[in-house]
Amino acid sequence: MAARRSRGDGGLHWDERRQRWISSVTIGYRPNGKRIVKKASGKTKTEAKDKLKEILRTLDEGIAANAPAGYTVAHAVNDWLANYELGERDPNTVKAVRSLVSNHIIPDLGARRLVDLSAEDVDRWLAAKAETLVTSTVRNLRSILRRVVSRAQARDRVKRNVVLLCDCPAGKGEGRPSNALTLAEAEAVLTAAEQSRMRAYIVLSLLTGARTEEMRALTWDHVDLTGAPEATPAIAPNVKVWRSVRARGETKTRKSRRSLALPTRAITALEAHRREQDAAKAAAGSLWRDLGLVFTTSVGTAQDVNNVRRDFRRVIKAAGLAPAKWTPRELRHSFVSILSDGGMPIEEISRLVGHSSTAVTELVYRKQIRPVVETGAVAMDRLLPGSGELDQSGDPAAQSLS
Repeated sequence: MAARRSRGDGGLHWDERRQRWISSVTIGYRPNGKRIVKKASGKTKTEAKDKLKEILRTLDEGIAANAPAGYTVAHAVNDWLANYELGERDPNTVKAVRSLVSNHIIPDLGARRLVDLSAEDVDRWLAAKAETLVTSTVRNLRSILRRVVSRAQARDRVKRNVVLLCDCPAGKGEGRPSNALTLAEAEAVLTAAEQSRMRAYIVLSLLTGARTEEMRALTWDHVDLTGAPEATPAIAPNVKVWRSVRARGETKTRKSRRSLALPTRAITALEAHRREQDAAKAAAGSLWRDLGLVFTTSVGTAQDVNNVRRDFRRVIKAAGLAPAKWTPRELRHSFVSILSDGGMPIEEISRLVGHSSTAVTELVYRKQIRPVVETGAVAMDRLLPGSGELDQSGDPAAQSLS
């Protein structure tokens, strides 16, 4: 009588109906307690036994044995995309992700079995992409692939995420660098905006640092032009940056939801803008759609990004700058730059622009942050002033001996 196979070694039997040898092994249990059985078959007992050994080997090596046969990177990507699109994401974001997937991930890696995907495969792929794409795009591709494999890993399609083992190489550049207005340029833009329908938009963006996506969603309910000076403590005129044009109207991060005091120049611009909007509403009559928005089209509907960019560049041109080099989001960069040049600490700037930490502010606006922090030197000059001037060599002793 043949000896019984040991527990965990699987089983082997002849299937009369299929006329094949069947090997099987339990690889886990479902939430309801039922076993998950992985099976293989062969025309001969030896073939079926070899396939059983392969299943056991993959289990021993930590490879997911319950992944469907032929489960490729393309399958994993499509599974992830289906789940990704269930969320209430901006259609433009979904479109951009789908473009990256269809143009770069599936053509290059899609046919590879997911369990066979190695860190070396990913390294070579990222290096090839870095030769033709900018760094931010390479970074986005790595991020998408990492999330794809993470989702597959959570569902036991693969045992480890090899993308986490791969660094992101620098691409051929960082794309168009962001600009920031100097104080003189900012004044020129504000002056040029005086006769534009973009006046209040530009003034508020430049003087508060609000994102363009937050400005387009701003409602009059969230604008307080008088404040409450009699309250204790007094409440200054302010704008509540609580919404954006993102999915479900949420701001980019939790800390992006903030209330900002309004500078006098912004209050004046918003008061004039409200009067102009009331006149436009009366002129539009029944065509006006009252959505409560601060910045609208001529019939009260929300402005899209193209409306804003077009009108903004007209103002930029009137200010004597090159329109093609500037976008509305650079008003926010200018806000950071002007405050930094004015000596404001990065911690306070980070709070005003709604970043989760100063690290984010430094990463995103590193070219606009003042490169030399002078507060320490100013304080020490005040607390520990020197007794004499330095000579050209910088040696106070040499100065005293001359």
